[in-house]
Amino acid sequence: RDVERSRGLGDVYKRQVNLSAPAVQRRIQRLKDSGVIRANVAVLDPVKVGKPLTIVLEVHLDNERPDRTAPLRARIAAEDAVQQCYSVTGEADYLLVVNVASMADYEALTRRLFEGDDNIKRFRTSVALASLKTGLRVPLDSAAPAA
Repeated sequence: RDVERSRGLGDVYKRQVNLSAPAVQRRIQRLKDSGVIRANVAVLDPVKVGKPLTIVLEVHLDNERPDRTAPLRARIAAEDAVQQCYSVTGEADYLLVVNVASMADYEALTRRLFEGDDNIKRFRTSVALASLKTGLRVPLDSAAPAA
């Protein structure tokens, strides 16, 4: 099930289940409609598109009530530089992965996200020195039922 190495999902389906191209397209559409396939994306090299800094932020809040976190969540969702955001257990409340062009851009991003929000207790920054693995693949159990 190595979709990544094929020319496309349709080609993988045709080989694995021996279906015609229209049948494959219908099955793929059903997977999209049901939310199994959330997006078709191109994975870009951040360095080659001018965003060489990958930064991981730990965000610590004073209060986790939804009404207190909604404004921050909205700002995060609207921010293109934020590649991933997770609500997590442990000391931090959120983990964010961001890509920016420079430290000046990062500072501007943190101001947009956090400045003036009295629910932000603190945030901690870790700058990635190198990318050992980046991926969007979800491992599938070969025994899992197909949608």
